[in-house]
Amino acid sequence: MQYPSLSHHGGTRGVTGSCHQLHLAPSSSLLVDCGLEQGAEAAPGAESAALGFDVQGIQALVVTHVHLDHVGRIPALLAAGYRGPILCSEPSARLLPLVLEDAFRLGISRKPALVARYLDLVRSLVVPLPFERWHMLLERPGLTCRIRLQRAGHLLGSAYVECDIQREHANSRYVFSGDLGACSNPMLRPVQPPERADVLVLESTYGDRLHPPAGDRRQRLEAAIDRALADQGTVLIPAFSLGRTQELLYELEDILHRKALLGSAGHGSEEDPLNWSQLPIILDSPLAQRITGVYRELHEYWSAEARARLVEGRDPLGFSQLISVDSHARHQQVVNYLKSTGRPAIVIAGNGMCSGGRIVNYLKAMLGDARHEVMFVGYQGKGTPGAVIQASEAAQGVEQVDLDGQMYEVRAKVRTLPGYSGHKDQAGLLGFVDGMQRAPEKIVLVHGERRSKI
Repeated sequence: MQYPSLSHHGGTRGVTGSCHQLHLAPSSSLLVDCGLEQGAEAAPGAESAALGFDVQGIQALVVTHVHLDHVGRIPALLAAGYRGPILCSEPSARLLPLVLEDAFRLGISRKPALVARYLDLVRSLVVPLPFERWHMLLERPGLTCRIRLQRAGHLLGSAYVECDIQREHANSRYVFSGDLGACSNPMLRPVQPPERADVLVLESTYGDRLHPPAGDRRQRLEAAIDRALADQGTVLIPAFSLGRTQELLYELEDILHRKALLGSAGHGSEEDPLNWSQLPIILDSPLAQRITGVYRELHEYWSAEARARLVEGRDPLGFSQLISVDSHARHQQVVNYLKSTGRPAIVIAGNGMCSGGRIVNYLKAMLGDARHEVMFVGYQGKGTPGAVIQASEAAQGVEQVDLDGQMYEVRAKVRTLPGYSGHKDQAGLLGFVDGMQRAPEKIVLVHGERRSKI
């Protein structure tokens, strides 16, 4: 084998399971991400399956961001004996234990002692790295390797990884993109392409398409809520706890803020006839609440626009109309209340593909009532209940969906809100490459379906 060289342990067949190994020498390598295959790509029992490759010689695991398709196999990595550092950005270091604890409880064990032992081990290995600074990973005669994290714009703390390798008289730079965010997330700072890459390992999730213009997504969101207010119904938004939920809260706060300004100017009855000021925004996800709390604490990593709102005295992720539901008993009370009354509300609940979590109880209670609306703001994996419900948007007649083994009719309105993709589209990916001062000698496409790589 020639060095450096690449091998891949996931993320090559589809859009989940990212795991890439950079071999530096016969007994030294670097692992970038250790993700879980999800949805239709996942084999049964994937959460607790053995790792499938040797961990000997891995000097470090570098985490680009903390979505499970990039970190979900860390339990298997640790079970295989890995005890090296887990390198990630400073925000990711705060978020990673939350995400891994939730996944461990759902997929492996809920026993408090096992969970505590696992989290203690994870925390002991996590090494937070600042953005834009080189970190020496390996230094020995004839071989050095250093890495640098740069903002990737996918979610708070997400990074792409620059890896600089010096071998005797040869120097090479590998860049791992992780997931590159679209430019539409107002909370995050924009992505700056690297100066150069000899080898670029590039995600290709949307490599075969262009996103619709993001500028009107807030107007679409506002219009959808106006419809729900008029119908005296609830808007159900299945959303992932990390990233998408915080982005939605940020935009909802801005809509409410502007509506309040219109009302204070003396146009309340004309401009806000449906009483936005009384509309509850219900966040029903314990994990999303914990993550949102960390997001609020890490405001120094927000975009300039988002930080400016704080200076104005606003709280984009903790506004007065936001109601957080903690206990399961309280959750069931809210479901029953919204089902039986005519009070409009917006509910954001996990999970994002309706395959589990608290959103399922809302769907069971409300899918059969045309007053309500299910609004999708994220990708729905093939075969998931979310994909079935989403397909009813264009179908003629009443569709049915299987929720926990029972069929439910879809009479509620169903809409997909474009513009919330967390990934760069084809033009964005090309712009990332074209923005380099020196074009890559080689590009390896990962994290995409076959058609998106062509």
